[in-house]
Amino acid sequence: MLKDGPAFGAWSNPRHDAALKDEAMQWLTHVGLADRRHVRSADLAHGEKRQLELAVALARSPRLLLLDEPMAGMGPEESARMTRLLQGMKGNYGILLVEHDMDAVFALADRISVLVYGEILATGTPADIRGDARVREAYLGEETV
Repeated sequence: MLKDGPAFGAWSNPRHDAALKDEAMQWLTHVGLADRRHVRSADLAHGEKRQLELAVALARSPRLLLLDEPMAGMGPEESARMTRLLQGMKGNYGILLVEHDMDAVFALADRISVLVYGEILATGTPADIRGDARVREAYLGEETV
């Protein structure tokens, strides 16, 4: 009888809590991992681990996601999948993204700040940044005219 009291709730086994299982399944579905729910996290592919990390963060009901290189180590397909996933979240969460995958940055950002050696080189919309000769020179090796 005492086992059901609030003082003992921390010792309950989440594997047997239907509400927790349902919520976990909702988040796995949200990040595209529902079909991988029985796979140990250690056995997931790198991109899938990143998706799982995102599900764990979302389960905490954040208003702002601080993402430090979420595409790091991903191949083009995994990066595109994560970019699509994050695009679908833009209206529901603030996202502060630190990322070197410029395709992802341009697809996700409303405003971009470009840093070179820790100093802000340029800040603006994706169109502003694409057209900035200093950014092209610093990152693409193009000479300014």
